[in-house]
Amino acid sequence: MTLSRFVTKSAFRNKRRSLLTVASIAFSLLLLSIMLTVWRSFYIDKGAPDSALRIMTRHKVSLANFLPIYYRDKIRTIPGVVHVVPVTWFQGVYINDKPENFFGRLATDPDEYFDVAADKVMPPDQLEAWKRDRTGCVADADLARKHHWKIGDHIHIEGDIFPANLDLTLRGIYTIDPPQSNLYFNAKYLEESVSWFKDSAGFYFTRVDRAENMPKVARAIDDMFHSSPVPTKSESEQAFKLDFVALLGNVKAFILSICGAVVFTTLLVCANTMAMSIRERTREVAVLRTLGFTRGRILRLLLSESIAISLIGGVAGTLIATVVILFMSRPGMGMPVSMHMTAATAAVSCWSQLSSD
Repeated sequence: MTLSRFVTKSAFRNKRRSLLTVASIAFSLLLLSIMLTVWRSFYIDKGAPDSALRIMTRHKVSLANFLPIYYRDKIRTIPGVVHVVPVTWFQGVYINDKPENFFGRLATDPDEYFDVAADKVMPPDQLEAWKRDRTGCVADADLARKHHWKIGDHIHIEGDIFPANLDLTLRGIYTIDPPQSNLYFNAKYLEESVSWFKDSAGFYFTRVDRAENMPKVARAIDDMFHSSPVPTKSESEQAFKLDFVALLGNVKAFILSICGAVVFTTLLVCANTMAMSIRERTREVAVLRTLGFTRGRILRLLLSESIAISLIGGVAGTLIATVVILFMSRPGMGMPVSMHMTAATAAVSCWSQLSSD
């Protein structure tokens, strides 16, 4: 009998226990892979290359506070600024409150938005149609495909933060890599529907001429409004997204605690399985010693059995995690649509599993 066959037969001599161990490890790796992928999407990924040219400026106190509209013209005067556009998160309800119907609904200026977000691509005729229609809107191609929207369709959104119900007409469908699952409409329409919102903006989206000028321009914007009644906080697009994540609480600590608990639980499962297997095989170990096997070689055989079971569970968990993450990253699921399993994430998950063995 070869060494590999001996390890295989020994690892699955108690099939029920071995299969339960494999299932436990697979589920642990599934959860760990998802947590690490979410971590990478939120805190490591730098976003699209074009985002290095964009600055998000919001109220220094809270995202819920608005900025005056005249800030837009003041920001334009700062050296290095190319375009500035106001953007406001509308929220609202499309069809119902189910997660699959959630997507970003934002009010902005059609005349300049695509100059700032230059990585969004849309046919010129559709852009012109949006600019001409006060109640028009544009949507991400993946989002339009999910909801079966076509150019000219009416999209009804009930207001919740803003006391206004929007009746929008889809005038354009844009593409961007990675997809963003957002819908944009004319801020003038919102101003006419909500009187107290007039001459206000949720935040400003600024494009600079060169990436190396972004930190300097961000500081200049904040310095300009430092002593005003409405101070600002300017940051990169990725940092701005993390501000939204921070509204949920200390997400970073939450993810780390789950990852730590998963690794610790996997360690206990593997240790318990290995201990039970060794206790049941005292006579077998004695026979192997009689045949001339050294203690080190017997230990390597037992460890090889544990590693074999762990590898099977790890591969199964990683494959299942890849499918689950693809499902979670669909538009409307509330997770970044750019989220995906990477080789590095899979390697870290499997390494954590092997280390616990």
